[in-house]
Amino acid sequence: MENAALIGLSRQIVLHRELEVVANNIANMNTTGYKADGAVFEEYLGPVARHGDFRGTDQRMSYVQDRATWHDFKQGALLQTGNPLDLGIDGDAFLVVQTPRGERYTRNGSLQINATGQLVTIDGYAVLGQGGGPIQFQSTDNSISVAQDGTIRVREGSNTRSDSIRGQLQVVRFEQVARLQKDGSSLFTAPGDMLPQPVLPTQRVKLVQGSLEQSNVNPVLEMSRMVELTRTYTTIHSLLNSHGDMRRSAIDKLADVPA
Repeated sequence: MENAALIGLSRQIVLHRELEVVANNIANMNTTGYKADGAVFEEYLGPVARHGDFRGTDQRMSYVQDRATWHDFKQGALLQTGNPLDLGIDGDAFLVVQTPRGERYTRNGSLQINATGQLVTIDGYAVLGQGGGPIQFQSTDNSISVAQDGTIRVREGSNTRSDSIRGQLQVVRFEQVARLQKDGSSLFTAPGDMLPQPVLPTQRVKLVQGSLEQSNVNPVLEMSRMVELTRTYTTIHSLLNSHGDMRRSAIDKLADVPA
């Protein structure tokens, strides 16, 4: 196959990959705490063809290839819900949850209390406290209050004068947050050599009770990008078809040997 077709196909492959990334962003634009993805591509220079009978030097062919996907950790808008178990994170930090695959990190603060009294995510994963264990409530607890530092206080039964502390949420941050890897739509996992760091009072991170962080996907931008990608893909497809027609026409003429 000729080089022009190979270059066109390489471009179509990366366009298809980027279209998948954009489509996933659009599908999760209403997912709480979702962080948009972006695609990174790079130029690949093909090796130069060489032969002893060549009088000149061939030029290297420039292709495009998919290199990586990156995550946009820019904070989304905080939406007030009024639900005391909804927690928005204002600042660069994550809640720690326990999953069957190990500890994971999330900014999705849509929480609930399960049948055993544990504070869990909407997926049923236990939200961990400072001691490394889950936050446990009693059946008579009411008037749940979450401070900006994650301290959880309740009123027990008919007690209306004093609060009881049920624990403090474990809130962590990472020095190289861009290295986090997605595990689902709103969970992240850290590489083995990157440990979470506790949030210091000077780092301006706070929990906002009764709020949720919205997805940071820009719907207008993503839809515009999808249209642009689709048009580019279609244009390259048309060029490749024209190139194929030219080859077939040339072969037909060469095969048309005069009698």
